[in-house]
Amino acid sequence: MDYFRFVFLMVLASFIEDSLATSCAVDQFRVKNGFDYKRYTGKWYAVAKKDPEGLFLQDNIWAEYFVDDEGTMTALSKGRVKLFGFWVICADMTAQYNIPDPHIPGKMEMAYRGLARYLSSGGDHYWVIDTDYDSYAVTYACRRLKDDGTCDDGYAIIFSRNPLGLPPNIQRIVRQKQEEICLAGQFEPVLQSGACP
Repeated sequence: MDYFRFVFLMVLASFIEDSLATSCAVDQFRVKNGFDYKRYTGKWYAVAKKDPEGLFLQDNIWAEYFVDDEGTMTALSKGRVKLFGFWVICADMTAQYNIPDPHIPGKMEMAYRGLARYLSSGGDHYWVIDTDYDSYAVTYACRRLKDDGTCDDGYAIIFSRNPLGLPPNIQRIVRQKQEEICLAGQFEPVLQSGACP
């Protein structure tokens, strides 16, 4: 009888562990609760990134966010990109953000345009997974979903207010958020050498 009780408890524990595990379905990802886009304004420096498919900014990435009198958030960003496999330039991008559901302001839609004619224009989701507004922000975008609801092509950027990076206590928070969006171990550091002021 003890053997069957043991097996039952092991199966139950496995079921509970599976149900509590982080879901990688994109619609299950939580964003910053009560996101305040006015506090988010100002300059942010990318310190780590997970690239999508295709052309993407390489390093020296920064973004500066603004909110106008009508409450519209826009951003100017810059970063180095390699074109044609050899030509490295600092590329400018502009973006405007729309909040489709005012109850979830951390889930935005971003319309962007590359000022260099080589960079694409389009739209992506722009989700602020977490931020403290003063030191770090974890952002996420999924460009294409798989049939099971997980992301087939997406990207994420870890931003810091300081181009030198994040303190150890904040790095722990960021690692936890990377796990929550199923991207742990997929980020690479972003060089900030001042090449794109």
